[in-house]
Amino acid sequence: MVIKMKIVWVKNQNDEKNFRLQENMGWEVRKIQDLEEVDQKLEELIQEKYDTIVISNELSYFSENIIRKYQKKDDVNIIINFR
Repeated sequence: MVIKMKIVWVKNQNDEKNFRLQENMGWEVRKIQDLEEVDQKLEELIQEKYDTIVISNELSYFSENIIRKYQKKDDVNIIINFR
């Protein structure tokens, strides 16, 4: 049995610390220029059918919807990377 997961990591474009390993391994890391667009980017990734979205701690502060809207969704997991 094969389980397919679609995972993406999201960080600030100027962030040089988070998700470096994932970038070096060639995994998908999306970068956000405007910190006020975090909720828009999350919605876009959900529309692209990502199962798991790992977001840097810094970006999580700029999202109004992480807890309020996505906490109870069963089709997507949003993980905040506390580093």
